[in-house]
Amino acid sequence: MNEVVVVAKFRVKENFLDEVYADVVELHKKTHANDEGCIQYDFHKDLNDKYSFTFVETWASMDALSKHEQKEHFLTCIQNIQDKLESITIDKLEKIKI
Repeated sequence: MNEVVVVAKFRVKENFLDEVYADVVELHKKTHANDEGCIQYDFHKDLNDKYSFTFVETWASMDALSKHEQKEHFLTCIQNIQDKLESITIDKLEKIKI
């Protein structure tokens, strides 16, 4: 299988912006430092909505992504933020090399 791209978009409930931001920044740092197979793990803020964010990730394989999703730093972040989000969408895509 080719590389896997994840696009995760989420909107934070207004009163939890600082908390969620801190958790996600920590996830970003630990992922870059600890997760093999992580090619790209970028965090973006929506220009029109300060409560909306997007992760764009590229993983060497589905196996690498699956291992990331089982890591303590990932699971802790998800647990910490899940009730503080208004919405979340996650798309997993296979990167096509042209």
